[in-house]
Amino acid sequence: MVGKHYRPPGKKKEGNAAKFVTRSQALKLLQISLPLFRKLCILKGVTPREPKKKFKGTHQTYYHLKDIAFLHHEPLLEVHRAIKTHERKIKKAEAKKNIERANRLRDQTPKPKIDRIIRQRYPRFVDALGELDDCLSMVHLFAALPASESKKIDVERVHKCRRLAHEWQAFISRTHKLRKAFVSVKGIYYQASIEGQALTWLTPHSLQQVVSEEVDLPTMLNFLQLYEPLLGFVNFRLYHSINLKYPPLLDPRLEALAADLYALSRYVGRNTRPSAVNFESVDIVEQEHIEVKQSGAQSKDEKSELRLAQLHHQLPSNDHGPGALMHLVEEAAGDDDDVDQDTQECRKLFENMKFFLSREVPRESLLFIIPAFGGAVSWEGEGGPFGESDQSITHQIVDREAQGHKFLSREYVQPQWIFDCVNARIILPTNDYVVGKIPPPHLSPFVDDEEEGAYVPDYAQTIKHLQAAARKEILPLPGVGKDLEDPQNLLAEGVIDRAEANEAAQRKQKMMMLEQQYHEDLKKELQHATYTPMDSKVDEQISTEVTKTGKESSYDVQNVDDMGKLLMSRKKRKLLEAMQISNDRKQAKHDLIKQRKKKIEAAQNQGS
Repeated sequence: MVGKHYRPPGKKKEGNAAKFVTRSQALKLLQISLPLFRKLCILKGVTPREPKKKFKGTHQTYYHLKDIAFLHHEPLLEVHRAIKTHERKIKKAEAKKNIERANRLRDQTPKPKIDRIIRQRYPRFVDALGELDDCLSMVHLFAALPASESKKIDVERVHKCRRLAHEWQAFISRTHKLRKAFVSVKGIYYQASIEGQALTWLTPHSLQQVVSEEVDLPTMLNFLQLYEPLLGFVNFRLYHSINLKYPPLLDPRLEALAADLYALSRYVGRNTRPSAVNFESVDIVEQEHIEVKQSGAQSKDEKSELRLAQLHHQLPSNDHGPGALMHLVEEAAGDDDDVDQDTQECRKLFENMKFFLSREVPRESLLFIIPAFGGAVSWEGEGGPFGESDQSITHQIVDREAQGHKFLSREYVQPQWIFDCVNARIILPTNDYVVGKIPPPHLSPFVDDEEEGAYVPDYAQTIKHLQAAARKEILPLPGVGKDLEDPQNLLAEGVIDRAEANEAAQRKQKMMMLEQQYHEDLKKELQHATYTPMDSKVDEQISTEVTKTGKESSYDVQNVDDMGKLLMSRKKRKLLEAMQISNDRKQAKHDLIKQRKKKIEAAQNQGS
């Protein structure tokens, strides 16, 4: 007997079986290994698909057949096959003890190019900016990782990532595009706005990073292979938008001294002013050719030592990189044209302020943030534009109580004050940020306090009042601007509670009855009748009527809600119930935070 779903041999597949293939079937079609397949999927942006019916079981990973055909015609696949063939030649030469041929073949290994893939995936510059968040986080992460041969993290890659990260930060700082900064346990979150796109990335803290064995580094390196040229193309476009050549021509002498960012700052300082004649460019190019010739004569061990020395000096603990980054924010002539209001506000936040950083504060992040908001900054150590004894310094950022000498002309604050001022967009009072005092809570700028049912910390309300005072605004009181004539409207909107609504209704009804009594007394006076006060009777009548109206209004509101639910469709009713459950959860979370706050305050009062 023939089965219901019997398919004769030779007949074409139909349905999901014809549109989707499993990962093992895709590997057989492409004739490649699993690591190479994962790499191609990352580079080309191919992701697994979920068919409606999983014909091979729920434990399989499915891909669309068109995506596999898209990978089958990829030229990058042929390049990796050529690399695999070339590696066989190298192994054969090493087996024959022909070291010279093996080294020559190793230098001639074909390298895949990602430029064409980036052009295909991001045809417009806005598309590249929209997917730059993960790219920036990955590049900044590898810029802080130590080089390791066992984990295939070489020195050149770390150096290149650090170079790209500093070039990106230099553009953001110079054009005042930074909007938010938040310090967390994971690192420092930044958010910038470029061409209407909000870009958020995470930078690790300036500490020694340890690579865990649980991290899938090969997959991260595959992503980095795509992100490095992508960020390079974005930097190229951004630098050309402000009339700067990219990549910058660096002084090889400074580059050898691990001060390549200083060389970059010199390049920016010369080229941002078109009126100045650059007489040093020829010398720099000649020195670069001389350095290239000299480096070609060095041995392999000397090159590796030089690279290790460069990496050592490029770590966040150095004194050269952050200072050079600070120099990148020199203003170019004509930069005030075509600037939006948000950028002008950020540029003027730290205007006419000079900051000095002590050696214990996170120097690199502050040297990036302060110039981005219009401030001048220097640091303790070599290469600073001005010293600690400069009398024009307005603020000194410190993080330890013991200070050798204190200047009365400046204020000593903790680093958190900078981040809170940036997020609030105003200059906050420094009384709560004095050294040795516990600072206020560091509030996240990525949390919307104005969301319905959200918990608003006390310090957030304080900052809101300070912002209104700085802008010479008057904050509306609760209930102002509402319909005060009808307390039931205020009760429904959540402005006042039921007790206040009853009191407002009682006052309103009392005024109406007193007005009615006044008119009656006038009539009696015109008729020469006797006057009898009725205040007590009015109060009793009002109280009884208010209680009745309160009960009736609550009953009516409940009946209206029940009738509204009955008239709704099932879909809208379920949606309303889901919204009510979400509001109840927010309220429960809100109440929990308030209870914790009360416990903390009670413990502090008992301790004091």
